[in-house]
Amino acid sequence: MKMNLKRIVLAVLILGLAVFAYFAYFVYTAMFVENTAFNNDEACLYIGSNDTYTDVRIQLEPLLNKIETFDALARRKQYVNNIKPGKFCISKGMTNNDIINTIRSQNMPVRLSFNNQNSIGSLAGRIAEQIETDSLSLYQAMTDSLFLRKNGLTEETALTIYVPNSYEFFWNTSAEEFRSRMFKEFGNFWDENRREKAKTLSMSPDMVVTLASIVQEESKQSSEQPRIAGVYINRLNSGWPLQADPTLKFAAYQLPKYKNTVIKRVLNEHKEIDSPYNTYKYLGLPPGPISMPDISAVDAVLNHEKHEFYFFAADPEKPGFHRFARTLSQHNRNARDYQRYLSEQGIRR
Repeated sequence: MKMNLKRIVLAVLILGLAVFAYFAYFVYTAMFVENTAFNNDEACLYIGSNDTYTDVRIQLEPLLNKIETFDALARRKQYVNNIKPGKFCISKGMTNNDIINTIRSQNMPVRLSFNNQNSIGSLAGRIAEQIETDSLSLYQAMTDSLFLRKNGLTEETALTIYVPNSYEFFWNTSAEEFRSRMFKEFGNFWDENRREKAKTLSMSPDMVVTLASIVQEESKQSSEQPRIAGVYINRLNSGWPLQADPTLKFAAYQLPKYKNTVIKRVLNEHKEIDSPYNTYKYLGLPPGPISMPDISAVDAVLNHEKHEFYFFAADPEKPGFHRFARTLSQHNRNARDYQRYLSEQGIRR
């Protein structure tokens, strides 16, 4: 009887040791054994704000040697019910424990950039390509009437607060968070120095951006932009109409007749379009920017060249550059040369 009892105790002890050994081995392999299956130095996961553990698992499975051991540790560490959204990058050779710690707490920023967008809609589309939120949510946030009114903006000037550059954002940034951050960046850009320069021109920041958008559409050459800006400022100061061809194109593109067309040559019919953006018909600046100007164009306005030019025309001998004139007769000669060049190229409209 005693012998049988000893055998039972010994058997239970051996079984217990075996179970403990298996548990210890399982814990060790689940927590401390490398479990990555990719060859690159790192692999990144994009976990959405509404993702479940199943969604995360789908992304992880091709990256791991044993998804089952990851599942077990994820349950034990309660990660399955506490998913964090964002961009997370795991390194080659990580253990399950490393991976869970990483995707739980190490949300990495993404580099977001934009420039030369010609509308809020196109900007929303560009941003939606780089962060989680969709273009419709971005568009609605950026054109929200309460936000615009609160910050002294209109639908026409809404684009002015988005300063083209590169920024760091978390991938799971919301549309409202993006909008608020960009308004803050706009305030940083328009520091005391730039605001003082705008004041000397009797312009607000949105007026400067509006003029800069015209300058940039006239010339992509940053070396020439201060001189072009000087022409327009001379015209404004003298009470002349701007007569800026890019504003005519902008006005035309708002009409069904010119949708899905490219205007290569400004004609008299364009000058008859009744629009506040028609700077041949209406004095002063248009209601808002016609595109998103680069920082170089904004600074070209603020630091415009002081001269006596009132006219300029594209230079057929130096594509991308312009000839400047002080008098209308000089300008007419320059304009005729360019019109002749367009005709020779077969450009009629």
